[in-house]
Amino acid sequence: MNLDDKVCYCFHVSRRKLVNWQRLHEPKVASQLSECGGAGTGCGWCIPFLKQIFANGTEEGLDRLTAEEYARQRAEYVHAGKGKPPPGAEPLPSND
Repeated sequence: MNLDDKVCYCFHVSRRKLVNWQRLHEPKVASQLSECGGAGTGCGWCIPFLKQIFANGTEEGLDRLTAEEYARQRAEYVHAGKGKPPPGAEPLPSND
């Protein structure tokens, strides 16, 4: 994924914004990344990626995915009933 691709589709938070927020604010625990635009507080899909950003200072999992694959996997996660996006979240692709 590129830096300008969204990591948190619920609150439209990009990878670049998260990386810069972490560098500037030096959070003490991973959950503090939610202070960056609410990331991780919607459907929950991005939480493992936020934890990676926090723990490693890198986003290795994000580097292995294209933006399209990431969006598709999120849609599968939500369609499986594992999370519910809030109003205003990025619309899910159809389940066809």
